[in-house]
Amino acid sequence: MTRMSSLPPGLLSASSLALRLTHGLTHGLALGLALGLFAAANVHAELYKWVGPDGKVTYSDVPPPSTAKQVERKAISAAESRAADLPYELAEAAKANPVTLYTAPKCVPCNQGRTLLNTRGIPFSEKTVTSNDDIERLRQAGGDTQLPLLLIGSSKQQGYAPDAWSAALSNAGYPETSKLPRTYRQPPAAAAAPRPTAAARPSAEEQAAGSPGDLPPPTGNAPPGFRF
Repeated sequence: MTRMSSLPPGLLSASSLALRLTHGLTHGLALGLALGLFAAANVHAELYKWVGPDGKVTYSDVPPPSTAKQVERKAISAAESRAADLPYELAEAAKANPVTLYTAPKCVPCNQGRTLLNTRGIPFSEKTVTSNDDIERLRQAGGDTQLPLLLIGSSKQQGYAPDAWSAALSNAGYPETSKLPRTYRQPPAAAAAPRPTAAARPSAEEQAAGSPGDLPPPTGNAPPGFRF
């Protein structure tokens, strides 16, 4: 009997994850494209703060009414806009106990966990596990390699257990029902272990010219590579 057969239905074993990594290339390419588009969309918005006649302070991306007092306006990036546009209760919970979900491609319990968070209106960051480096980062975060892994502040929930997840979210101060604005969009998923930037390869002309060590020694006061 394999380990997978002895696991609860909400867990994905490390061996199963390793097998599924072979199917992650297309997912990785799509993820890279999505991240590129997200980075390129340097959209800015404006956030308003004002005090109403009743003394209540309001934050919104909609200009205040003419009766508002002490109006403040600030230009913010798209990422800042997502956080600033949350209702107070939700913003405080997200600040005190940020939520991170570790997932893998073709992982049914991972999809179920993501659906629960979206349905309840929980702002969260998603980390995808599609490489050995990602598995190691998952191990560091959760102490194991089981998926999905839900982090709520310092709390850890391994495997999809809807009752346990819901209770942990409530204990962390998250509303029981969705309070997310209709315009809110979750940030795109990112690799659990950020990929290193590939070093730029020298051009054909640079390769033909050779490295500085291949240049002839200078003559007199001539720069390296010159002979008179």
